[in-house]
Amino acid sequence: MKKIISTDKAPKAIGSYSQAVYNAGHLYISGQLPINPETGKMPDGIVAQTEQALKNVKAILEEANFTLNDVVKSTVLLKSIADFGDMNNVYAQYYTSKPPARAAYEVANLPLGALIEIETIAIRACN
Repeated sequence: MKKIISTDKAPKAIGSYSQAVYNAGHLYISGQLPINPETGKMPDGIVAQTEQALKNVKAILEEANFTLNDVVKSTVLLKSIADFGDMNNVYAQYYTSKPPARAAYEVANLPLGALIEIETIAIRACN
């Protein structure tokens, strides 16, 4: 059965979608912009924006009782592919062991003028 996941520790959805949806051991997290949920603002620069987007992903994972180790796939949307190296350096600090599969794309624009958006899929770990 589908369950909607929501937390105040990540920014509210800015459209008609959920922060995340849980179903049958799978967690689908909508693309997370680098919005600080406390201030409603985005930090400057790709390093700070990547950090904030990943903090938002982590907060949603925790709300659903998942961890970063449960993440199996990420999609990273970048305003400029030239930011890939800086994004990757921050990303590697979050996924230090057995990182998930990932795709990264340059896109023409992102909502609210963001430099990055990160979408995530996690599956409950099985032995």
